[in-house]
Amino acid sequence: MSAQQQSTNLTVEEALKILKEYSCVQLKTVESQADREQLRQALLLVTSLSEYENLGICADNAKEGFAALSSYLQALGYDTNFEPTSIAETQGAIYLKFNTQKMSYYLDSYTGSYRGVLVSCQSENDTLVGTYGHFPLDLFSNY
Repeated sequence: MSAQQQSTNLTVEEALKILKEYSCVQLKTVESQADREQLRQALLLVTSLSEYENLGICADNAKEGFAALSSYLQALGYDTNFEPTSIAETQGAIYLKFNTQKMSYYLDSYTGSYRGVLVSCQSENDTLVGTYGHFPLDLFSNY
């Protein structure tokens, strides 16, 4: 069973409320394993109902960014068999944007201090449309 198919006790409204708690100017940290699991389930529920997502990842380096991307894509039920071509070309902190509709990415250097993942849900259901996060790079590591 994929992570997207796992059952959750959350309603869509509850899931959106949880995601919006992490979607503010001040970064909110995930305090406990229970909070981490609830955040995962909320994100999985909302993304399973959207048509596609854009992921924005800020990381210390390309290797860390692509590792986070791979874990998020796998958790969201996408094929992670893509070959990143720009890893060796980019040194230092990076910004990585990935479009799940096109299964393509854009990679650039990044001078900001933020590290984490933004998930922008695209849907015909206006309730689901939005950018959520900042989520931990390792939210779905070892998931």
